[in-house]
Amino acid sequence: MLRRAPLTFISANRPLRYQPQQRGITMLMLNKNRLLVPNTQHVLLQQRGAAMFIGRLLRGALKIRYLVLGGALGGGMTLQKSYEQWKENLPDMKWLEQYMPPPEKIDAFRENLIKLSSNLKDSFEVNPKLKELGEAKYQNMRDWFDRRLEEAIQATEKAEVEGENGFSENFLRIPVAKNNNQEGNAGSPAPSENLTSRLERMQDELMQNQLKYQKQVDRLEKENRELRRQLLLRKTGAPPKRVKKSLIDMYSEVLDELSEFDSSYNTQDHLPRVVVVGDQSSGKTSVLEMIAQARIFPRGAGEMMTRSPVKVTLSEGPYHVAQFKDSSREFDLTKEQDLAELRREVELRMKNSVRGGHTVSNDVISMSVKGPGLQRMVLVDLPGIISTVTQDMERHTKDAIKHMSELYMSNPNAIILCIQDGSVDAERSNVTDLVSQVDPQGRRTIFVLTKVDMAEENLTNPDRIQKILAGRLFPMKALGYFAVVTGRGRKEDSIQTIKEYEEQFFRKSKIFKDGRIMSAQVTTRNLSMAVSECFWKMVRETVEQQADAFKATRFNLETEWKNNFPRQRELDRDELFEKARGEILDEMVNLSQVSAKQWEELFMQRLWEKVSSHVFENIYIPAGQSGNSGQFNTLVDIKLREWADQTLPMGSVEAGWEGLHKELQTFMKKSSVSKDNDEVLNNLKEAVLLETLKKHVWEDKAADMLRVIQLNALEDRAVHDKQHWDNAIKFLESCLKERLNETEQRLQELLGPSTKEKWIYWKYSTPDQSLRSAIRNELDKILYKDPTHLPILKPDEIITIKGNLQGCVEQDVNEPMILETWDSLYRRHFLRNSLQKAYSCRKGYFLYQQGLAADECNDVVLFWRIQQMLKVTSKALRQQVVNREARRLDKEIKEVLEDFGQDRDQKEKLLTGRRVLLAEKLKRVRHIQEKLEEFVQALNKEKSN
Repeated sequence: MLRRAPLTFISANRPLRYQPQQRGITMLMLNKNRLLVPNTQHVLLQQRGAAMFIGRLLRGALKIRYLVLGGALGGGMTLQKSYEQWKENLPDMKWLEQYMPPPEKIDAFRENLIKLSSNLKDSFEVNPKLKELGEAKYQNMRDWFDRRLEEAIQATEKAEVEGENGFSENFLRIPVAKNNNQEGNAGSPAPSENLTSRLERMQDELMQNQLKYQKQVDRLEKENRELRRQLLLRKTGAPPKRVKKSLIDMYSEVLDELSEFDSSYNTQDHLPRVVVVGDQSSGKTSVLEMIAQARIFPRGAGEMMTRSPVKVTLSEGPYHVAQFKDSSREFDLTKEQDLAELRREVELRMKNSVRGGHTVSNDVISMSVKGPGLQRMVLVDLPGIISTVTQDMERHTKDAIKHMSELYMSNPNAIILCIQDGSVDAERSNVTDLVSQVDPQGRRTIFVLTKVDMAEENLTNPDRIQKILAGRLFPMKALGYFAVVTGRGRKEDSIQTIKEYEEQFFRKSKIFKDGRIMSAQVTTRNLSMAVSECFWKMVRETVEQQADAFKATRFNLETEWKNNFPRQRELDRDELFEKARGEILDEMVNLSQVSAKQWEELFMQRLWEKVSSHVFENIYIPAGQSGNSGQFNTLVDIKLREWADQTLPMGSVEAGWEGLHKELQTFMKKSSVSKDNDEVLNNLKEAVLLETLKKHVWEDKAADMLRVIQLNALEDRAVHDKQHWDNAIKFLESCLKERLNETEQRLQELLGPSTKEKWIYWKYSTPDQSLRSAIRNELDKILYKDPTHLPILKPDEIITIKGNLQGCVEQDVNEPMILETWDSLYRRHFLRNSLQKAYSCRKGYFLYQQGLAADECNDVVLFWRIQQMLKVTSKALRQQVVNREARRLDKEIKEVLEDFGQDRDQKEKLLTGRRVLLAEKLKRVRHIQEKLEEFVQALNKEKSN
């Protein structure tokens, strides 16, 4: 306060200085030519101590008025602190009781002073200049006081608009005096009124001022929300490139990135978030809804509804809407239909997240809520802590919820919003013990007592609530203690209805009216402001530290990459997958560039490999062993017809399917062994190829089309020219030689090494092979004697062989061994004769045209028919591939690649190795660090503004 200059009075003996504390006494002024009456001066000097005391009391009374007015304007908090500080600074006045006269003498002294002042006024004339000087100083003092009062009002309104009021690390209340015998101060209306009654009256006045102030603040907040809504709408209507993300949205994205990077929260430091914990049905979800200003969560009658963590990002916006992180739909929270759909969606997501018979899940449901006037923060709602596991719960549910809560609260920068049900006994609380274990000093805990209306009705001792909110009942400590009312238990109540009920309750509440709870400790509005202030304070303290930590991690990872993989790009799984996708699709392009001749040769070779065994075993050899040319042609026609009607079309389709896939695999193998190939991609390429081959099915109509053209080709028995004849003979000879080689290998396995091999390579025969060699000698005699022998041995021939070998070998000769050896020998004999006939038919085309060599060269005509069937089938398969199957295969490969691209587990399984893991981690760290730096810049920019 400004100091007033002392007024000097001229006396004959010495000047008198009038102090400012004496302005309650009538000023005594003298003319400069007159002197003070000696008796009056003597009386004034004797009563100077009493006058100073009265002035001090008057000053205290004026200060109490100033504090009451400032407390009403400041929401009660400024009054509370100033009152306590003023009370502590007051000196102990009890010693004055020994020296103070009784009240009767003081009243008499006051009356004497009044009379004296009136007498002096009549006797002395005041100097006009001094009078004008006193009035000027008085006016200056009054102007100064009004100016300071106006500045205090403006500062308080500004603090309320900026959301900086309503929170303190230590919430104190004005104590109620217990001593009824304590004397009042000088500002009391009557000396006999005790201190308790005066404080109660002051409390009532403070209550009324607080309510008036609250109404004004609500009105200003409503206007402020409307103005901010118009401002945000104007910003939203700007060009898209100018629209910037809000600070809380940027922070939420950073949290999502950190959660995906380290889902177990094992890093040293974490960014802040508000973790809402409490016992089941304690009202924690209702508190979160009051902060979000919308009933967005499903509710149940006493059953567990929150089954997984729900991360809610609150931010300002022109409209009150909600949106899930992985969805583009916005729910209008002002419409009841959208609110009901939002609650159903939350419930459905929670049920889908619970798998494997569990009751709760660790999968986080992320959603954002925007609206005018919402406090910016990130809250995580956790399942309620339970005491007993019911029959419909998984038996480890209690431990799972406790472990989940400890995991989220163990984050050293997590703000713990501890919710306690005020309607139940404190001894039944589970959450307070858990919170006190995680945060024993209460440096990041905010305690919230819910259902205070029920608590006030049920408690016989109101001091119990006072102890809870003062932190003296529970063993846990906290930054602040709040009391809220989040409804009357009705599902249909809106947020506005609950808010009005809460304000009405605290206005009429006994514990609030009696001064047991301060105004700053009640209502969800004050709670949300306090949590938001604490949240952003912790964000500013930790975000730069987190950014520096990730910057150091990034440097270490980049150094490791340069040392281990200096010539390779830093490709993560997604980039490697896209690279593999491009190479696979390039191979599909190469597949479409295969020529028609290559396709037909491939299909013909593949088809012959598939049907050659059937042609020899079921058609050619049975017909050739008949011994009659007419019977040969008849058997061939019948068997060819049956074959073309039944198994040949499907076998051809399978051959085309295998040929197409073999060609694709060939291209893949070529690319995998090339110099530019990345070995990391081989597993992925192979898995994509196998999945595509399983998925690809040849067109159903292809078999019917092939059946028609194959029957027409097999029914044509006429060889048209010499070139076709020669090609048929070459085809026949190559097939016979191939089968003959297979038969020779089979005989060698049965008979053992030859005499040459025994002498040169020192090979020996087994006893079984020696016995079969003896049997072969006897069978060779039969074939030598009768070259046209039928393929079946006669019973007497078998008996003869046994008899001939009975004395020559030590082992017994059985009939199956004889027949097995005979089949291989006769097959070799038949193939040798057929090959000889093919040689003789090389120049028999002209005889065939004249009909002279038709019977001898029937097998050539058979293989010509089969060769023509292979050609037309290969041509048809090639047309099907070019026209349809290649495009269908390309489409299926793209579908498989799309499925693999969306399956994170598949990519982690197929794309692995130290290089992949290092690149993946490096990219994530670099991305998070960039996000953190962007957020830090935006935060500093907002702070500077």
